Amino acid sequence: MPQNTSLLNWLKQQVHPLKGNERDFDPVMDLIGEARIVLLGESSHGTSEFYTTRAALSERLIKEKGFQFVAIEGDWPDALRVDHYVRGAPGNPLDSLRGFRSFPTWMWRNTAVLEFIRWLRNHNENTEKKVGFYGLDLYSLYTSMQEVLRFLKTTDQTAYENAKKRYACFRPFGQDSQLYALQTRYLSASCEEEVAATLVELQRKRRRLAEQSSEEAAFEAELNALAVSDAERYYRHMTMSDVVSWNMRDTHMTAVLERLLERLGPDSKAIVWEHNTHIGDFRATSEGAGGYLNVGELVRQRYGDQVIALGFGTFQGTVTAASAWDGPPEFKRVPPARPDSYEEVFHLSEIPRFFLGLRDLDPQGSPQSWLFDSHEERAIGVVYHPEFESLGNYLNTRLGDRYDGYFFFDETLALEPIEFTESPGTETYPSGI
Repeated sequence: MPQNTSLLNWLKQQVHPLKGNERDFDPVMDLIGEARIVLLGESSHGTSEFYTTRAALSERLIKEKGFQFVAIEGDWPDALRVDHYVRGAPGNPLDSLRGFRSFPTWMWRNTAVLEFIRWLRNHNENTEKKVGFYGLDLYSLYTSMQEVLRFLKTTDQTAYENAKKRYACFRPFGQDSQLYALQTRYLSASCEEEVAATLVELQRKRRRLAEQSSEEAAFEAELNALAVSDAERYYRHMTMSDVVSWNMRDTHMTAVLERLLERLGPDSKAIVWEHNTHIGDFRATSEGAGGYLNVGELVRQRYGDQVIALGFGTFQGTVTAASAWDGPPEFKRVPPARPDSYEEVFHLSEIPRFFLGLRDLDPQGSPQSWLFDSHEERAIGVVYHPEFESLGNYLNTRLGDRYDGYFFFDETLALEPIEFTESPGTETYPSGI
């Protein structure tokens, strides 16, 4: 923290306080301008204000700037169930969330997402241009295999039999992706060639498969096959290298985003909901110095100024998280942020919630140059132990280089999960964020 009050005085003049009215997002909308991709972050997967703010901003982007889809840090087949519902398929919003069965279930099965899905369905009922809802992640190894087989069974019997035979390679692992990861580490055999061959066959037959079904169905099946192929690679490397597996995951999410934009045309626009660790450019963090890359970095490299990345943070409050992997959601206390962290300095501004634009700041100017120096930024995962915050939960970050803008909430509340009665799925989040 600077030794004088100049930074705090500057912050008080520079930030846009959030007052809970329709004008809150005006400077954000001005910053976004004609951007094609808006990345909306979060510093935890269990903070209510992060979800409700992303939803409210997304609604304005859809209504006022014509954004065509929301892409989430969730699996492709699970999100498709929501996508089909919001674009008119029979059902109800609660049932559309049942696909999210893997830990952490509360990440997408929560009241904030439920309300956004209701809004999106209503919006789509009153417009010809339907807004989609897609998943970018790759943890759906077995679910995506089932979806590929289901599609091929009704469109191409030969391709179906081929895929069924190839995917049988996974049968010894009992639909346990982590068991597959462990086995392939110590045994030379893997299913790499089988899943790649199925993906290639779907791509080669894409036109004919679309004729037998629809362009949309063929595209969805191909993306499921891509998820299988990339998930197999991810799990095969997961126990060998954190850096390699992380980079595979974020490279996959970026590739799916690019495929969606390509399919919807050069004027398409995307909103992405993911953790700060995925949307905030890793080149401005200690993780980037360690060889990690992420969606924010890759998308900026590809699309440049067409991308706006907005980070989210909190000083203290409560959060929904688990105490152990596959554990139930719990409401946990988030202690005050560490001294000299970005969150603590923002807290000292005494403005309870605000938006700070970063893109147009002069990195050499005083006192805002502090935002372009390396300081700690909080990052809470799905497994969280507040008592051990001194040992982790922070990244060294140059905030002004990492994001184009930042939402700060001095005190936040835990996300409210929606719990169903079925047992959780086996495919899950080895990375924890």
